[in-house]
Amino acid sequence: VTFMPGAGSTKGANFFQEKTYEDGTVIFGSSGSTQFPYLLGDPRVRYEYSDWNVVLASGTGGVAYLPPELAASVESGGAAAIAGEDLIYGSQGATRLDLVPLLAWEMLGLNVEPVFGIKGRGDGRLMFERGEANIDYQTSSSFLSGVAPLVEAGTAVPWFSFGALDDDGNIVRDPTFPDMPSFKEVCEATEGCETSGTQWDAWKAFFVAGFPAQKMVFLPAGASEDAIVTYTKAFEDVKARADFAEISTARLGVYPQMTGSAAQTALASATAVPAEAKEFVVNWLAERYGVTLN
Repeated sequence: VTFMPGAGSTKGANFFQEKTYEDGTVIFGSSGSTQFPYLLGDPRVRYEYSDWNVVLASGTGGVAYLPPELAASVESGGAAAIAGEDLIYGSQGATRLDLVPLLAWEMLGLNVEPVFGIKGRGDGRLMFERGEANIDYQTSSSFLSGVAPLVEAGTAVPWFSFGALDDDGNIVRDPTFPDMPSFKEVCEATEGCETSGTQWDAWKAFFVAGFPAQKMVFLPAGASEDAIVTYTKAFEDVKARADFAEISTARLGVYPQMTGSAAQTALASATAVPAEAKEFVVNWLAERYGVTLN
C-alpha cells in the first residue's frame, strides 16, 4: 500500500488519474476529502471520477464530541450553553470533509476556530487528547477505535452523530449510534438553527456526498470488464464470509458495503451536488474562511 500525502488525498488522486489499466495491481482508495475538492471545483483537482471504475463503495457516519465540562453545559442548556465559548478544532481544511462539521457548528451558533493544516482526523483527535482542541469529530470507524476508549476513560463525551439516510432520503439516526441524537435533532432543538432552507439544503447535500459513500475503491481508466468482475466478486466474497458482519460492525459500524449497481448509484450521489448548494458553500467558504476556488 502506498500513501501519498498531500492536499487531503488530491495529490494521490491526481497521480491515479494519469494511470491506465495494465495488470490489475493498481487500485485507488478515495475518501470524502477526495470528493469535496472535486465537487467544489478546486483548481488543484486534475482527476475525473467518470474516468475510473468503481468496484466498492463504503458508507460511514460521523460523531461530534466534547470534553466533559462542555458536554455537561450542553446537557443542561443545549448548544446555546456553549455559544459563548472559544472552541478550537483541528482541521484538514475547509474544502475537505471537515466542511460538514464546520458548517454544522456554525448553524448551531458556535464560535469554532479551526486550526487548519493537520494531516488527518487522527491528528485532530490527538489535539483533543492533548487539550489543544476542545471540540472534534471523527468518522464512525475512527470514533469506534480511537474515541470510544476516551469515552470509557471519561475524557470525551459524544454529543451527536451527523445521522444517516433512510430509504426516502431523510436524515435519521445513525444505525451505529442509535442512542445518539442526529445533527438534525440537535438543530431542531437549537434556536436559530433551521432544518429547511438554503443553508440546511447545502449542509445536507454535502453530508450526502461525503458520508453515505465516503470510501470507494477504483480501478483506473481502461480496466477490462473481466477485471471489474473479478474485483467485484472478490469484495462480494469478503462480504459473504460468516464472520464479516461481526468484524465490519465492530470496526466500521453498521453501514452497507456496496458493489455492482449499488456502488455505481453511490458514486453518482457522492460526486454531484445541486448547483444552489455548491454556490452557497463556495460563497460561505469565501466569506467565513477567505477560501476562494479559482
